[in-house]
Amino acid sequence: MSGVIVTNPPKADAEDVRALAGYGVATVHEAMGRTGLLPGRLRPVQDGVRVAGTAVTVLSWPGDNLMIHAAVEQCGEGDILVVTTTSPSTDGMFGELFATALKRRGVRGLVIDAGVRDVAELRGMGFPAWAAAVSAQGTVKATGGSVNVPVAIGGQVVRPGDVILADDDGVVVVAREKARRTVAASEAREAKEAAARAAFLDGQLGLDRYGLRDNLAQLGVTWQAYDDHVRDGAGE
Repeated sequence: MSGVIVTNPPKADAEDVRALAGYGVATVHEAMGRTGLLPGRLRPVQDGVRVAGTAVTVLSWPGDNLMIHAAVEQCGEGDILVVTTTSPSTDGMFGELFATALKRRGVRGLVIDAGVRDVAELRGMGFPAWAAAVSAQGTVKATGGSVNVPVAIGGQVVRPGDVILADDDGVVVVAREKARRTVAASEAREAKEAAARAAFLDGQLGLDRYGLRDNLAQLGVTWQAYDDHVRDGAGE
């Protein structure tokens, strides 16, 4: 497998990345019309952490972390390393030594559709990671791959310089040219949710606020008293 290391790709504006960091993954995903969400198998190794940054992408051979070493050189302040493999892998391709090098360069975290190890050390040093697996299985450094090319994770394309937002709910990607409009859409979504939260605290039901009673009626769902339900033979 040959490959390429692309240098200095375009990136989303830093102000837009900073603004997106103020919203949760669920909010941004909904604000983009329920798009951009990476697969749920990518789980955080820590709790209560949210990061946003620009993607440096890596396409590696399974069980081979050579291209992660190559990618470190391409990483800088505000980036998030995004790694996937040419076929499924759960090997522990990333650990504490990689995290040390990346943290020194100002990298904000890792998203890897494969395995990580040294989890206790990653937590202790405060380096956030989202991974498909945790495994002590070691890797080799023997096969070429690519850095800063578009990669696909669970059918979702991540390009170098796109915005990656990750928290306890998962990981979402925002195309770099859509970052600013996504900030505006996320702000509107959060304002809508704040109004709904206030209404629910005041006792309003979602059935009424969202007009869902009509939906239920159109679907043929009815209300029936328990005694009538039992008498009709549909109950206990």
